[in-house]
Amino acid sequence: MGLLRKLFCCKEMLRQEQIIGDIPNDETIYRRTFQIAWPSMMESVLISLIGAVDLIMVGGIGADAIAAVGICNQPKFIILAVIMSLNVGVTVIVSRRKGQKDADSANRCLRQSILLTAGTSFLLSLAGFFFARDILILAGALPGYVDLAVTYFQILMVGNFFNCISMTINAAQRGCGNTKISMRTNLAANGLNLFFNYLLINGIGIFPQMGVAGAALATSIGNVAACIMSICSVFHKRGFLYIQRNQDWHFDRRTLSDLYRISSSAFIEQVFMRIGFFTYAKTVAALGMIEFAAHQVCMNIMTISFSVGDGLSIATSSLVGQSLGERRSDMAILYSKATRRIGMLLGFFLGLFMCVFRVPIIALFSDEGAIIQMGSQIMFVIAITMMFQITQVITFGSLRGAGDVKYTALISLISVTVIRPILTWLFCFPFAWGLMGAWISLFLDQLIRYALSHLRFHKGEWVYIQV
Repeated sequence: MGLLRKLFCCKEMLRQEQIIGDIPNDETIYRRTFQIAWPSMMESVLISLIGAVDLIMVGGIGADAIAAVGICNQPKFIILAVIMSLNVGVTVIVSRRKGQKDADSANRCLRQSILLTAGTSFLLSLAGFFFARDILILAGALPGYVDLAVTYFQILMVGNFFNCISMTINAAQRGCGNTKISMRTNLAANGLNLFFNYLLINGIGIFPQMGVAGAALATSIGNVAACIMSICSVFHKRGFLYIQRNQDWHFDRRTLSDLYRISSSAFIEQVFMRIGFFTYAKTVAALGMIEFAAHQVCMNIMTISFSVGDGLSIATSSLVGQSLGERRSDMAILYSKATRRIGMLLGFFLGLFMCVFRVPIIALFSDEGAIIQMGSQIMFVIAITMMFQITQVITFGSLRGAGDVKYTALISLISVTVIRPILTWLFCFPFAWGLMGAWISLFLDQLIRYALSHLRFHKGEWVYIQV
């Protein structure tokens, strides 16, 4: 009990020279952390679970359907990279302005970000639709399922525009601590996705049997619904973020400069990560359709652990940004460490659960013996990786919340873009470890990012960055 008290006691998390003002008690710190963290964590976890159920429903068609859906993931995120980078800047700026109680600047940032997102996402979605086959062949799609993948990807691109608008508004809402809004919009969208999956994949009642195309259409319907809900959330007069009809929608140099300074570094990070993930997926796809299908099943399961860290990371970014806006670097450090302790505990129990129930979990996705056998072995690697992944993602959230995106970009370059693809190729082919080699390289990538992000965090320079 003494060790646990020392580990989770907030007073033990700060050195005396770091303290600036009054420090709330442990209950207050953890209560505020949970108030912001639980909606974003619940949102991320449920979305990943719904995504897993989505793959389970598609998996009933066969391994080719699993591979077709899986090969679209990295191209989809490459197209989203620009918007995701912009949203990092939106969250950081809005959280700082929230701490400074500057609603005008926060809303100006939101309006201009919506315009940037609308124009950029329209052009990117258009390019993704018309060049879908070339993009997926480059991603490593094999002849056995490339036609299915093209159909799925093109329909996704139709809903991508609406998804991007929703993502930007939700990023701003998270910045000022309104994580429940984002949770509600995403849960509604994914609920619709599941509902129409059921109707459209196998053709229920009056609905046609569309297979993989039905899954993509269901996702696009959910994206449109989420977009409408997100837009409605910024028309409430009582909210910190509030759009009025007579407001100025023109771009101004200061807001664009702030967005560019943060989002450009985040974009570089996204580029590095997407190149790494793209190369990684392409290498695994070369192992064969069954191996890639098993890989996609395991990646969906691992997304659940990432979503736990991602939800806590979103909360940490908001709390860090607001604390630094209030000139309370001690509280920024405290919230970061408290959230990491929560993540560490959740990672341990989640990893234990994955080990014990590994075979039944894999069997939910596919009844093919080869996929179950390969997947159940990889689950041990996933369980160990979770311990490092969740804490690493939270630490990245702390650094991004402070605006230290250049360093996170550097880590992504070193680990994701360079080390992981090289190790994956070596372990899969020259070492002949097959699919297990790809997952060992993923574990080492997570371990490196864990070590480098913690080193930066403990040096403490991130609390002095001006936004």
